[in-house]
Amino acid sequence: MANTNFRPKYISYDVYGTLINFTIYPTTQRLLDGRIPDEQWLAFKKIFRAYRFDEIKEYKPYEQVLQNAFDRACKRFGIGPTPGAGAALAEAVRNAVAHEDVPAPLKLQGDNFKLVALSNADDSFLDISIPKLGADWHAVFTAEQAGAYKPRLQAFEYMLDTLNAKPEDFLHVSAHPLYDHIPMYNLGFRDLVMLDRGAEPFTEGYNIFTVKSLDELNKHLGL
Repeated sequence: MANTNFRPKYISYDVYGTLINFTIYPTTQRLLDGRIPDEQWLAFKKIFRAYRFDEIKEYKPYEQVLQNAFDRACKRFGIGPTPGAGAALAEAVRNAVAHEDVPAPLKLQGDNFKLVALSNADDSFLDISIPKLGADWHAVFTAEQAGAYKPRLQAFEYMLDTLNAKPEDFLHVSAHPLYDHIPMYNLGFRDLVMLDRGAEPFTEGYNIFTVKSLDELNKHLGL
C-alpha cells in the first residue's frame, strides 16, 4: 500500500460505520429512557453490540436483527421486550448521513477505480444510504442479496462470484476488522485497509494497513 503505483481492479467498502456515520445509539438511549440507571449505559451498549454480532450468524432481515439483539440485551438487564424497537433502530440507520470526510475523496476514487460496496444490511437500507455518499458505484452488494451477513464467508464469496473476481483483484476498506478484515484474510484477501474510526481495536497479524482518512488512502493510491 505504500506504493502509489498500486492499481487494484476494485476498491470495495464496508458502508455503515466506515462511510456512513452509524448513529443508532441516540435511538437506543431513547428506547431505554428511565428503564436502566445511567451508570449501566456503557455496559448495555457493549452487550447490545455483542448480540447484534451474534444475531447475524444466520440471515434474517436487518430490522429483525436489531429487534432481537435489543430484546436480548434488555433481558440481560431485567427489562421486558420492546415492540417496535427494531423499526425505530432501522429508521435511525436509514436516516444516518455520510461521515463529513467521505464524499469528496470517495468521488475521486470513483472517478479512477471501480467502487464496490458490501454491506451488512438489506437492499432498502442501501437504496437510501448509497446516494448520500456522492460517488459512482460499480456494484452494491447486501446481506439480503448474499443470504448472509459478514463475517460469514458466504457474503464475500457472493461478491467474488457475482463479479467473477479473485481476492487479489480487491483493495478492501472497512472500520471493522471483526466483520471484514479477519474473515477476508482467511479467504485469501491481502490488500486490506482499516479506516480508523475508533470503533474497534487494531488487529495485528492480518496484513491490515491503517489510515486515518480517505484523503490519506488516496495519497497512497497516487490520487
